Amino acid sequence: MIEGICVHEHLFFRAALNSVSEGLCFADKKGLIIYWNKSAERLSGYVAQEIQGKHCTHEILLHLDENGIVFQPSSLIAATLADGKMHTGEVFLHHKYGHRVSVTARCSPVLNDTGDLIGAVEVFTSNMKSITLLKQLEGLRKEVLTDELTGIGNRRCAEVLMNDLAVSLAEYDVPFGILFVDLDHFKAVNDTWGHHVGDKVLLMVAQTLVNGLRGLDVACRWGGEEFLILIPNIQKESLLGLGNRLRVLIENSWLNHEGQRIWVTASFGGAVSQKGETGAAVVNRADKQAYRSKQEGRNCVRVDDSNID
Repeated sequence: MIEGICVHEHLFFRAALNSVSEGLCFADKKGLIIYWNKSAERLSGYVAQEIQGKHCTHEILLHLDENGIVFQPSSLIAATLADGKMHTGEVFLHHKYGHRVSVTARCSPVLNDTGDLIGAVEVFTSNMKSITLLKQLEGLRKEVLTDELTGIGNRRCAEVLMNDLAVSLAEYDVPFGILFVDLDHFKAVNDTWGHHVGDKVLLMVAQTLVNGLRGLDVACRWGGEEFLILIPNIQKESLLGLGNRLRVLIENSWLNHEGQRIWVTASFGGAVSQKGETGAAVVNRADKQAYRSKQEGRNCVRVDDSNID
Protein backbone atom coordinates (compact mmCIF):
# COMPACT_ATOMS: atom_id res chain seq x y z
CA MET A 1 0.00 0.00 0.00
CA ILE A 2 1.18 3.51 -0.86
CA GLU A 3 1.61 5.74 2.16
CA GLY A 4 -1.50 7.82 2.84
CA ILE A 5 -3.71 5.81 0.47
CA CYS A 6 -6.03 3.07 1.69
CA VAL A 7 -6.15 -0.35 0.07
CA HIS A 8 -9.37 0.37 -1.84
CA GLU A 9 -8.02 3.64 -3.23
CA HIS A 10 -4.79 1.92 -4.24
CA LEU A 11 -6.69 -0.81 -6.12
CA PHE A 12 -8.87 1.82 -7.81
CA PHE A 13 -5.87 3.84 -9.04
CA ARG A 14 -4.12 0.69 -10.28
CA ALA A 15 -7.22 -0.40 -12.21
CA ALA A 16 -7.56 3.07 -13.70
CA LEU A 17 -3.93 3.19 -14.83
CA ASN A 18 -4.21 -0.27 -16.37
CA SER A 19 -7.23 0.82 -18.42
CA VAL A 20 -5.50 3.64 -20.34
CA SER A 21 -4.19 3.01 -23.86
CA GLU A 22 -0.80 4.66 -23.24
CA GLY A 23 2.13 2.83 -21.71
CA LEU A 24 2.86 4.09 -18.18
CA CYS A 25 6.10 3.61 -16.28
CA PHE A 26 6.84 4.96 -12.78
CA ALA A 27 10.34 5.12 -11.29
CA ASP A 28 11.44 6.17 -7.82
CA LYS A 29 14.11 8.81 -7.21
CA LYS A 30 16.82 6.13 -7.46
CA GLY A 31 15.66 5.23 -10.96
CA LEU A 32 14.15 1.85 -10.02
CA ILE A 33 10.97 0.93 -11.91
CA ILE A 34 8.07 0.53 -9.45
CA TYR A 35 5.11 0.35 -11.85
CA TRP A 36 4.55 -0.89 -15.41
CA ASN A 37 0.97 -0.88 -16.68
CA LYS A 38 -0.85 -3.23 -19.05
CA SER A 39 -0.36 -1.01 -22.12
CA ALA A 40 3.37 -0.89 -21.40
CA GLU A 41 3.30 -4.70 -21.36
CA ARG A 42 1.48 -4.74 -24.72
CA LEU A 43 3.83 -2.26 -26.41
CA SER A 44 7.06 -3.82 -25.08
CA GLY A 45 6.22 -7.50 -24.72
CA TYR A 46 7.59 -7.43 -21.15
CA VAL A 47 5.20 -8.13 -18.26
CA ALA A 48 5.43 -6.03 -15.13
CA GLN A 49 7.28 -8.71 -13.16
CA GLU A 50 10.11 -8.63 -15.69
CA ILE A 51 10.54 -4.84 -15.47
CA GLN A 52 9.70 -3.79 -11.92
CA GLY A 53 12.80 -3.52 -9.76
CA LYS A 54 15.11 -2.88 -12.71
CA HIS A 55 16.98 0.40 -13.03
CA CYS A 56 15.86 2.83 -15.74
CA THR A 57 19.30 2.49 -17.37
CA HIS A 58 19.03 -1.31 -17.68
CA GLU A 59 19.80 -2.42 -21.22
CA ILE A 60 16.24 -3.51 -22.03
CA LEU A 61 15.00 -0.04 -21.05
CA LEU A 62 17.51 1.93 -23.13
CA HIS A 63 16.02 4.28 -25.71
CA LEU A 64 17.45 4.72 -29.22
CA ASP A 65 16.88 8.08 -30.90
CA GLU A 66 15.67 8.57 -34.50
CA ASN A 67 19.20 7.96 -35.79
CA GLY A 68 19.52 4.64 -33.97
CA ILE A 69 21.91 6.09 -31.36
CA VAL A 70 21.46 5.46 -27.64
CA PHE A 71 19.52 8.38 -26.15
CA GLN A 72 21.58 10.33 -23.63
CA PRO A 73 21.51 9.78 -20.71
CA SER A 74 20.14 6.41 -21.87
CA SER A 75 16.43 7.03 -21.16
CA LEU A 76 13.93 9.84 -20.65
CA ILE A 77 13.49 8.79 -17.03
CA ALA A 78 17.23 9.09 -16.39
CA ALA A 79 17.20 12.54 -17.98
CA THR A 80 14.27 13.72 -15.85
CA LEU A 81 15.79 12.38 -12.63
CA ALA A 82 19.05 14.13 -13.50
CA ASP A 83 17.64 17.63 -14.00
CA GLY A 84 14.07 17.51 -12.65
CA LYS A 85 12.60 18.65 -15.99
CA MET A 86 10.12 17.19 -18.47
CA HIS A 87 11.67 15.40 -21.45
CA THR A 88 9.94 14.31 -24.65
CA GLY A 89 11.01 12.55 -27.81
CA GLU A 90 10.32 10.01 -30.53
CA VAL A 91 12.43 7.02 -29.54
CA PHE A 92 12.80 3.31 -30.22
CA LEU A 93 12.09 0.86 -27.38
CA HIS A 94 13.49 -2.66 -27.21
CA HIS A 95 10.73 -5.27 -27.61
CA LYS A 96 10.98 -8.62 -25.83
CA TYR A 97 10.95 -10.38 -29.21
CA GLY A 98 14.09 -8.49 -30.22
CA HIS A 99 12.93 -5.78 -32.61
CA ARG A 100 12.72 -2.05 -31.92
CA VAL A 101 9.38 -0.25 -31.53
CA SER A 102 8.90 3.40 -32.47
CA VAL A 103 7.07 5.37 -29.73
CA THR A 104 6.40 8.96 -28.77
CA ALA A 105 7.38 9.33 -25.11
CA ARG A 106 7.00 12.02 -22.45
CA CYS A 107 8.61 11.87 -19.01
CA SER A 108 7.62 14.20 -16.16
CA PRO A 109 9.06 14.69 -12.67
CA VAL A 110 7.04 13.58 -9.64
CA LEU A 111 7.25 15.96 -6.67
CA ASN A 112 6.08 15.64 -3.07
CA ASP A 113 4.15 18.27 -1.12
CA THR A 114 7.34 20.20 -0.35
CA GLY A 115 8.46 20.26 -3.98
CA ASP A 116 11.18 17.61 -3.64
CA LEU A 117 11.80 15.24 -6.56
CA ILE A 118 10.68 11.74 -5.54
CA GLY A 119 10.51 10.04 -8.92
CA ALA A 120 9.44 10.23 -12.55
CA VAL A 121 6.61 9.00 -14.73
CA GLU A 122 6.97 8.18 -18.42
CA VAL A 123 4.03 7.96 -20.82
CA PHE A 124 4.56 6.41 -24.25
CA THR A 125 2.37 5.60 -27.24
CA SER A 126 2.95 3.67 -30.43
CA ASN A 127 4.26 5.81 -33.28
CA MET A 128 3.11 3.47 -36.02
CA LYS A 129 0.79 5.88 -37.86
CA SER A 130 1.55 4.85 -41.42
CA ILE A 131 -0.86 2.97 -43.65
CA THR A 132 1.21 0.57 -45.70
CA LEU A 133 0.39 -1.09 -48.97
CA LEU A 134 -0.26 -4.40 -47.23
CA LYS A 135 -2.96 -2.88 -45.04
CA GLN A 136 -4.67 -1.49 -48.16
CA LEU A 137 -4.52 -4.87 -49.81
CA GLU A 138 -6.04 -6.90 -47.00
CA GLY A 139 -8.40 -9.55 -48.24
CA LEU A 140 -7.94 -11.65 -51.34
CA ARG A 141 -4.56 -10.14 -52.33
CA LYS A 142 -3.04 -10.39 -48.86
CA GLU A 143 -1.96 -14.01 -49.10
CA VAL A 144 -0.49 -13.43 -52.55
CA LEU A 145 1.61 -10.43 -51.47
CA THR A 146 2.56 -11.36 -47.89
CA ASP A 147 5.60 -13.30 -46.76
CA GLU A 148 4.27 -16.13 -44.61
CA LEU A 149 7.13 -16.12 -42.10
CA THR A 150 7.67 -12.42 -41.44
CA GLY A 151 4.26 -10.95 -42.28
CA ILE A 152 5.76 -8.23 -44.50
CA GLY A 153 5.58 -8.00 -48.29
CA ASN A 154 7.02 -10.87 -50.31
CA ARG A 155 8.98 -10.77 -53.56
CA ARG A 156 5.80 -10.54 -55.64
CA CYS A 157 4.69 -7.53 -53.57
CA ALA A 158 8.05 -5.86 -54.19
CA GLU A 159 7.76 -6.44 -57.93
CA VAL A 160 4.25 -4.95 -58.04
CA LEU A 161 5.40 -1.90 -56.10
CA MET A 162 8.50 -1.43 -58.26
CA ASN A 163 6.30 -1.41 -61.35
CA ASP A 164 4.13 1.34 -59.82
CA LEU A 165 7.21 3.36 -58.87
CA ALA A 166 8.66 2.98 -62.37
CA VAL A 167 5.38 4.27 -63.85
CA SER A 168 5.52 7.34 -61.60
CA LEU A 169 9.12 7.88 -62.67
CA ALA A 170 8.25 7.67 -66.37
CA GLU A 171 5.08 9.79 -66.23
CA TYR A 172 5.84 12.33 -63.51
CA ASP A 173 9.64 12.16 -63.17
CA VAL A 174 9.33 11.18 -59.47
CA PRO A 175 12.50 9.32 -58.40
CA PHE A 176 12.50 6.33 -56.08
CA GLY A 177 15.13 4.53 -54.08
CA ILE A 178 15.90 0.89 -53.35
CA LEU A 179 17.78 -0.47 -50.35
CA PHE A 180 18.98 -4.04 -50.70
CA VAL A 181 19.51 -5.62 -47.25
CA ASP A 182 21.54 -8.82 -46.83
CA LEU A 183 22.08 -10.26 -43.35
CA ASP A 184 25.71 -10.98 -42.43
CA HIS A 185 26.78 -14.54 -41.58
CA PHE A 186 23.18 -15.70 -41.29
CA LYS A 187 24.12 -19.28 -42.15
CA ALA A 188 26.08 -19.39 -38.89
CA VAL A 189 22.88 -18.60 -36.98
CA ASN A 190 21.05 -21.54 -38.57
CA ASP A 191 24.03 -23.87 -38.15
CA THR A 192 24.52 -22.93 -34.49
CA TRP A 193 20.96 -22.54 -33.20
CA GLY A 194 18.79 -24.26 -35.78
CA HIS A 195 16.36 -22.99 -38.38
CA HIS A 196 13.59 -22.36 -35.84
CA VAL A 197 15.81 -19.74 -34.18
CA GLY A 198 16.90 -18.45 -37.58
CA ASP A 199 13.23 -17.88 -38.41
CA LYS A 200 12.82 -15.83 -35.21
CA VAL A 201 15.84 -13.73 -36.22
CA LEU A 202 14.32 -13.09 -39.66
CA LEU A 203 11.07 -12.02 -38.00
CA MET A 204 13.00 -9.74 -35.62
CA VAL A 205 14.84 -8.07 -38.51
CA ALA A 206 11.66 -7.67 -40.56
CA GLN A 207 9.84 -5.95 -37.71
CA THR A 208 12.85 -3.73 -36.99
CA LEU A 209 12.86 -2.60 -40.63
CA VAL A 210 9.12 -1.92 -40.65
CA ASN A 211 9.32 0.12 -37.43
CA GLY A 212 12.25 2.17 -38.75
CA LEU A 213 10.67 3.30 -42.02
CA ARG A 214 8.79 6.41 -43.07
CA GLY A 215 5.05 6.27 -43.65
CA LEU A 216 5.15 5.57 -47.42
CA ASP A 217 8.19 3.26 -47.42
CA VAL A 218 7.67 -0.50 -47.72
CA ALA A 219 9.85 -3.39 -46.57
CA CYS A 220 9.62 -6.73 -48.40
CA ARG A 221 11.37 -10.04 -48.02
CA TRP A 222 13.22 -10.63 -51.28
CA GLY A 223 14.21 -14.20 -50.42
CA GLY A 224 16.17 -16.12 -47.78
CA GLU A 225 17.94 -13.59 -45.58
CA GLU A 226 17.57 -10.76 -48.13
CA PHE A 227 15.16 -7.85 -47.81
CA LEU A 228 14.20 -5.02 -50.13
CA ILE A 229 13.17 -1.52 -49.03
CA LEU A 230 11.22 0.56 -51.57
CA ILE A 231 11.33 4.30 -50.95
CA PRO A 232 9.33 6.73 -53.12
CA ASN A 233 10.56 10.26 -53.84
CA ILE A 234 14.02 10.21 -52.25
CA GLN A 235 17.49 11.50 -53.10
CA LYS A 236 20.87 9.82 -52.60
CA GLU A 237 21.82 11.64 -49.37
CA SER A 238 18.51 10.79 -47.70
CA LEU A 239 18.75 7.20 -48.91
CA LEU A 240 22.18 6.87 -47.31
CA GLY A 241 20.87 8.32 -44.04
CA LEU A 242 17.89 5.97 -43.98
CA GLY A 243 20.12 2.99 -44.71
CA ASN A 244 22.46 3.87 -41.85
CA ARG A 245 19.55 4.30 -39.44
CA LEU A 246 18.13 0.89 -40.33
CA ARG A 247 21.59 -0.69 -40.14
CA VAL A 248 22.13 0.62 -36.58
CA LEU A 249 18.62 -0.43 -35.50
CA ILE A 250 19.29 -3.99 -36.69
CA GLU A 251 22.69 -4.03 -34.98
CA ASN A 252 21.06 -2.95 -31.70
CA SER A 253 18.22 -5.51 -31.81
CA TRP A 254 18.54 -8.93 -30.23
CA LEU A 255 16.58 -11.85 -28.86
CA ASN A 256 17.34 -14.15 -25.96
CA HIS A 257 17.42 -17.91 -26.45
CA GLU A 258 18.34 -20.33 -23.68
CA GLY A 259 20.20 -17.61 -21.84
CA GLN A 260 22.17 -16.52 -24.89
CA ARG A 261 21.81 -13.23 -26.76
CA ILE A 262 21.40 -13.68 -30.50
CA TRP A 263 21.85 -10.73 -32.86
CA VAL A 264 22.92 -10.08 -36.42
CA THR A 265 24.20 -7.27 -38.58
CA ALA A 266 23.32 -6.45 -42.18
CA SER A 267 25.06 -5.15 -45.27
CA PHE A 268 23.12 -2.51 -47.19
CA GLY A 269 23.26 -1.48 -50.82
CA GLY A 270 21.33 1.44 -52.23
CA ALA A 271 20.47 3.06 -55.55
CA VAL A 272 18.24 5.93 -56.68
CA SER A 273 16.37 5.61 -59.96
CA GLN A 274 17.52 7.47 -63.05
CA LYS A 275 15.35 8.70 -65.92
CA GLY A 276 14.04 5.87 -68.07
CA GLU A 277 15.29 3.15 -65.69
CA THR A 278 13.23 0.09 -64.76
CA GLY A 279 12.66 -1.12 -61.22
CA ALA A 280 14.65 -4.28 -61.93
CA ALA A 281 17.63 -2.18 -63.06
CA VAL A 282 17.58 -0.15 -59.83
CA VAL A 283 17.44 -3.35 -57.77
CA ASN A 284 20.38 -4.73 -59.72
CA ARG A 285 22.47 -1.65 -58.92
CA ALA A 286 21.45 -1.78 -55.23
CA ASP A 287 22.34 -5.49 -55.12
CA LYS A 288 25.81 -4.75 -56.46
CA GLN A 289 26.31 -2.15 -53.73
CA ALA A 290 25.23 -4.67 -51.07
CA TYR A 291 27.88 -7.03 -52.44
CA ARG A 292 30.35 -4.15 -52.19
CA SER A 293 29.36 -3.70 -48.51
CA LYS A 294 30.12 -7.38 -47.93
CA GLN A 295 33.50 -7.03 -49.58
CA GLU A 296 34.37 -3.92 -47.54
CA GLY A 297 33.80 -5.44 -44.11
CA ARG A 298 30.01 -5.97 -43.76
CA ASN A 299 27.63 -4.06 -41.47
CA CYS A 300 27.87 -0.93 -43.62
CA VAL A 301 25.92 0.98 -46.26
CA ARG A 302 27.06 1.67 -49.80
CA VAL A 303 25.01 3.71 -52.28
CA ASP A 304 25.55 3.75 -56.03
CA ASP A 305 26.79 7.19 -57.09
CA SER A 306 27.06 6.39 -60.80
CA ASN A 307 25.11 8.32 -63.42
CA ILE A 308 23.65 5.86 -65.93
CA ASP A 309 22.90 8.69 -68.36
